[in-house]
Amino acid sequence: MFFSKPQTPRNLPSLFQDWHSDVTCVFARDPAARSLIEVLITYPGVHAILLHRISHRLWKADWKFSARFLSAFTRWLTNIDIHPGATIGKRFFIDHGACVVIGETAVVGDDVTMYHGVTLGGTSWNKGRRHPSIGNNVLIGAGAKILGAIEIGDNVKVGANSVVMKDVPACCTVVGIPGRVTLSKGVKIQNSRGIDLEIPALDPVGKAIACLTERLDALEHNQKPIVAEKESCEHCEADGVCKGGE
Repeated sequence: MFFSKPQTPRNLPSLFQDWHSDVTCVFARDPAARSLIEVLITYPGVHAILLHRISHRLWKADWKFSARFLSAFTRWLTNIDIHPGATIGKRFFIDHGACVVIGETAVVGDDVTMYHGVTLGGTSWNKGRRHPSIGNNVLIGAGAKILGAIEIGDNVKVGANSVVMKDVPACCTVVGIPGRVTLSKGVKIQNSRGIDLEIPALDPVGKAIACLTERLDALEHNQKPIVAEKESCEHCEADGVCKGGE
């Protein structure tokens, strides 16, 4: 009784429970995963999150240098840079892990999937919160950049190479540069002409198409009815000019 071990709060899972969920979730999200040993040895995204679980605990225990040293080693090993201060939820998976950057004040929810080249970055040098908060069950495509202290809601899909700098509500799909919502709660958002090329707004080809569309609308609006050509008479010359009987 006197020497009994203190009980761990039920809402605080052990390191091994986190590791187990991080590894087993791979089989549900990557059809190429065939065996446990293959995932443990050949998946850099798994290596990165397993080591981050340790570095984050060191960071919370105020062992700052040890946490940063371990995160630097993890970056050298996996080419994935996760700051030990970042808070990451359960069953986090980085597929094709490479060139992923997650900042210090970033918060990532449960069941989040990222592909290579994703950045959760900041847009300020202030000491406070400057990185995104990602909700649960979010999919972030390859090369996407989510910047600033913004909120990404639950069940959001971020398209590849998108740049998101504003809050995104739950159950949406956001694509483009800058990111814009194209699907909201299962309802596809289209422009007035029904064209859905999903071309980023700052892309030169997309901008040219948009300008041509606006110009076509303006021409159609200002167009006058076509008057039938006047029939020729005996006074008309070969070039069609009428002399009016002169």
